[in-house]
Amino acid sequence: MKRAIFTLAALFAALAGPALAHTGVGPVSGLSAGFAHPIGGLDHGLAMIAVGILAAQLGGRSLWLVPAAFVAMMIVGGGLAFGHVPVPYVEQGIAGSVFILGAVVALGRRMPLAVAMSLAGVLAVFHGHAHGAEMPATASGLDYAIGFAAATAMLHAVGIGLTLGVQKAGATLAPAAVRLGGGIIAAAGVTLAAL
Repeated sequence: MKRAIFTLAALFAALAGPALAHTGVGPVSGLSAGFAHPIGGLDHGLAMIAVGILAAQLGGRSLWLVPAAFVAMMIVGGGLAFGHVPVPYVEQGIAGSVFILGAVVALGRRMPLAVAMSLAGVLAVFHGHAHGAEMPATASGLDYAIGFAAATAMLHAVGIGLTLGVQKAGATLAPAAVRLGGGIIAAAGVTLAAL
């Protein structure tokens, strides 16, 4: 188990680099562009996986309510961008969300469901605004939004699945392994913020 944790930590450290979700590169539009945006960037991917990990740490109704809060508020953020409503410090908010969510997971403290949903929702606005602001001019807004919402839900499911898998694999080591993963995500957030 220690070897797997070390390997995972080394992988995340090797992946820490510039936030690549905001390149505007590639001739894609609509659903595929929306789906690719969260997956194509380390910053979005780590934050969304961390939301899934947090939801799995809390368990129960949190498994679906925390990710649902994130997706709902991310769509609100995307709508703000579609409407040309500025949100200050979007890139800093995204990098900060990686750090905050990673740190919350790493600390492993229980929190009320409403607090977890609020935290996820506030941070999601930054991600949604970035998604909406970078929608290709030729894309359908609805198709694009469906794409980024679906990719986000998939990344949440990855975080939930990883956490539940680790919990089943070793009940005694699981909390430490999950918290270590949160620490790695938080460190990546600091790295992203520094770039």
